[in-house]
Order: sequence, then C-alpha cells, then structure tokens
Amino acid sequence: MPTAGRPASAATALAALAALALLATACTGQGAATASDDPKAPTTLTFWHGWSAPGEVKAVEENIARFEKAHPNIKVQVTGNMTDDKINQALRAGGDKAPDVVSSFTTDSVGKFCNSGAFADLNPFLRTSEIDKAKVFPATLLEYTQYKGDQCTLPLLTDAYGLVYNKTAFAAAGITEPPRTWSQFAEDAQKLTKPSGDSYERVGVMPVFHGYETTPMRLAAQWSPSYFAADGSSDLARDPAFAKMLTAQKDLVAKLGGYEKLERFRAGFGDEWSAEHPFHKGLVAMQIDGEWRPAMAREAGVGFEIGTAPLPVPDDQAADYGKGYVSGTVMGISAKSRKQNAAWELVRYMTTDTEAVVSFANAIHNVPSTLAALDSPQLKVTPEFKTFLDIARHPRSSTTPARADGGTYQLTFQDFAYRAEKGDVPDLAAGLAATARQIDTDIAKAE
Repeated sequence: MPTAGRPASAATALAALAALALLATACTGQGAATASDDPKAPTTLTFWHGWSAPGEVKAVEENIARFEKAHPNIKVQVTGNMTDDKINQALRAGGDKAPDVVSSFTTDSVGKFCNSGAFADLNPFLRTSEIDKAKVFPATLLEYTQYKGDQCTLPLLTDAYGLVYNKTAFAAAGITEPPRTWSQFAEDAQKLTKPSGDSYERVGVMPVFHGYETTPMRLAAQWSPSYFAADGSSDLARDPAFAKMLTAQKDLVAKLGGYEKLERFRAGFGDEWSAEHPFHKGLVAMQIDGEWRPAMAREAGVGFEIGTAPLPVPDDQAADYGKGYVSGTVMGISAKSRKQNAAWELVRYMTTDTEAVVSFANAIHNVPSTLAALDSPQLKVTPEFKTFLDIARHPRSSTTPARADGGTYQLTFQDFAYRAEKGDVPDLAAGLAATARQIDTDIAKAE
C-alpha cells in the first residue's frame, strides 16, 4: 500500500482537519530558536509514526537502529500506527506523553501545523547544520513541507502519481504505447472498454472522482494549475486550468457511458488496498495510481503484464509530458519538546542522510525524498519504478500548496468537482467563482 503519503478518504481527511482546528490556539512551545538541550548528552526521544504493516514497521525500526548506532547517547522509543487525531491530541496535551518527533502522512495538514505553532520551525536547525535545503530536496517537496517561510516539517519519502496499465489488454486492443496526451488517453480508454449489457466487462479507465486516486487534484496537476495568486486569494476561477480539467474529465465520463452507468459499475469494486482492487481483477485497464500499485498487483497474482507511464497531459502541453502530482510523508519536531536539539539529530538523519533515505525507500518501495537519494546507485530501480522516479524529478511536476486551513480548500474544490461531474453545476465559471470565494473565507478564518 502507499506508505509515503497514504491518500485518505474525504471523511478521514475532514476528521483530521477538525482535530487540527483545535490545535490552532493550543500549541505554543519552546521554539527552535531557543532550544537549549545538549544533543550529545544521554537522552531518550519519543517518535510517533503512522506505518502499521509488519514490513513497514520493520523498516522504521531498522532505520532507528542505524541512527542509534551513529548516536549512542540518544535512544528512541518508537510508536507506530499513530493517526493524526492521536498525534494532535497528544500535542495539545503536552507533557511527558507527547512525542518529541512526529511523522505524518497528511501533507495537507502542514499549513495548519506551521500556522498553529504545533511543530517547531526547522529553518534555524538547517542553518546551524549548514544544510541548504534547496540543494537537498526537490523544489516541489519543499512547497508542501513549509508555510509562509516556516519550514515546520521536512520531506520523508515521496509518492508520485502516474498511470499503471494492463499491457496485455493494450496489445489485444492494438495499442502499442501508453497515451501521452489527453486526446490519446480518451481514445485509448474507449478502445479498452468492453460493455456488457447495461454495465461493463471492463472499462478502459474509471474516470469518476470517487475512483480511488482519480481525484481532482491528481488530474489538475497535468494542467499545471495555480491554486493561489500572489496575494493569497484562490485562483480557482481565474486560472483556466481548473475549468479545462473539469471539462475534459466530464467529457471522458460521457464517452465511457455516462456518470450513472460508471458509478453503478464502480459500486462493485473491491477495497483499494486489497487483492480485490479492480485493476488486479481486470475490471479496469488503466489506473491512475502511485508507485506502490505494480508491486501490489503482482502480490495479488494478476495474470497480465503490467506497464507504467506518466499521466497524459493536455494536448497543448505535450512538451511537458512526464510531469505529475507529487506528495509524501512529512517529519517534524513538537514545539513543546524540551529535547529539540536531540530531536533534530533524528530528523536530520532520517530526512537528509542519503544512506538512511535510500535504505528506507528500498524497504517500503517509495520514492526517495532527496536529490542525492534519487541518484544513488544503491537505490533499487525497476523499469516500472523508474517511471515514478522520473515523475518526482520532473521540473513541471507539482503539488497542492500548504495553507493555514490545512487541506480544507482541497476538500471544497473536490466537493465542487463531484457536483460538476454529475451535471449539477449549470454554470461552471460561476460555480468556480463561488467555490473560490468559499476557499478565501475559510482560509481567512484559519489565519
């Protein structure tokens, strides 16, 4: 399953954001600039993370063991399977039960983490350690790990999103290569679709926004949108990228049989993280997904050849083919921790040490989060995995920027996209304008 940035359901994301809202006035702490503990003195740190699968937990423990060997004065007590809700409750309470170091899958929460003061600003630590973050991390990753100059988190492994496809089905349909442009994508999706009465034997792709990773944000990245203007206001109505994406997606839905028919077929799909995933079962020929999908499909025992490629781009942006949406896990230090200098040693090791990053990426099959790790000869790279490494490196790949409302602005946009694809938005331009005003209102309240 995706282990860098696990995509959450809308309900899960809303719950996490509600919990984060409570943090806005509850978190004040020592602050990085005033950390006074001796990082060379014997100490014990508490580190909370969200990984839970046995292989993931083992990989974390192995990385911690390497850290403790290099820093014999620091012991680390590790607690896994921690949700953002649990983390937020502990950070609000403070005291001995609160973690010193936290890793979160919810990159959308970074703006709230920074704005509320829940996490310490890491810029002073980076300067003291003479680490030039712009030379260590890809620019896109720095975008989602800071807010208004407050680098309250650092990247810890990456998820890149592309196209995973059934090469056997492609060959049977006479398709010799993955689509590079949206028009080719729509054409191939129709060729690969096999109707069956009022349903399907297989769809070329499930284009509706409830289709797992086929979210409005993943697709919008292919149009290189601007979410916010220089003054911080929403660009949703001003940037034509959003209207173009929504129009293209709705057109594809219509070409593949219409929203109602597709939704009835999708209702029978299995769990995204199980062997019953529709791509594994041959119910969809192309899947918008992350770097974890090929390995999961093989573990499910699929009987077809798997291919990977970047997502197609709009026809008028063909030169940018190769870009995609990027997110990932973040790591930060509690602003209330009294061991921030020692905690920084752990964060620095896990996020910037090339051997540590590569070992972790190899163990849990995620994209590394530093430029050096991406180019490391020790990184295990299959042809399928290389697709996602290249997406992560692509200069036009993008992410959703951090904002003080966490990811609420994304959920607002997503809810609008749900209505638009159903045909419940008679005036797309007016609807985008209203949604932009709602986003501006929510962010103003959060700040």
